[in-house]
Amino acid sequence: MKIKDFQKLIKTDKYQVFLFVFPCNIPFSFAAYPWFVCVKKGKISRWDVLFRKSKYKLSWGHLYLNYFPCFSGIEIIPFYKRYCWKAKMIGYIEGDEKSVAKRMLDFIENSKENHPFCDKYFPTGPNSNTYVQNILNHFPKFKFKLPWNAFGKEYNMKINN
Repeated sequence: MKIKDFQKLIKTDKYQVFLFVFPCNIPFSFAAYPWFVCVKKGKISRWDVLFRKSKYKLSWGHLYLNYFPCFSGIEIIPFYKRYCWKAKMIGYIEGDEKSVAKRMLDFIENSKENHPFCDKYFPTGPNSNTYVQNILNHFPKFKFKLPWNAFGKEYNMKINN
């Protein structure tokens, strides 16, 4: 997605949650990697789970806030930032103060407290797909779904059964 196309969607008087996806790093590029971009009345933030665990100032284990630009893909080759995947938006939801979008945005912003796997990561789950699917499970009115190759999205269901 191009920056100018994304910027046209931003509304400074609304709450918005965007779901993006692109391929994982090589050699796992056959798999999908999702993340959320939240817009709180024009203020933009990106929430995602990465395989790396670093001492980034806005990270909680594998959970990161604004580690990458909001609509930029991760590196095609890990840790080599020169080449990144192009992002694809799966969908978005928006609304006012009493909307599902606002509640979803608040839930995402509280991920550091409510995501049970901040300190765990494994390619088949828990991972970025587990994180996103957990949020989607809490908000079924967000009608968009992760693609078939979002491995780890069923991880929550495995531990709850």
